[in-house]
Amino acid sequence: MAVPKRRLPRSRTHKRRSTWKLVAPQWVNCVRCHQDRLPHHVCPHCGYYDGRIVVVHKEA
Repeated sequence: MAVPKRRLPRSRTHKRRSTWKLVAPQWVNCVRCHQDRLPHHVCPHCGYYDGRIVVVHKEA
């Protein structure tokens, strides 16, 4: 089993882990209904993706 010969300094560990951060998802506007949606996803409001209807919502 691999075991480090010497203890790594805290600064080196923190440099390596500096990119471990949460990023909020980027939202874009739907071209058809202008509501917020995730990029490369079907619009949850109108059901359109790439200019065509993908999901048909039932009217309640």
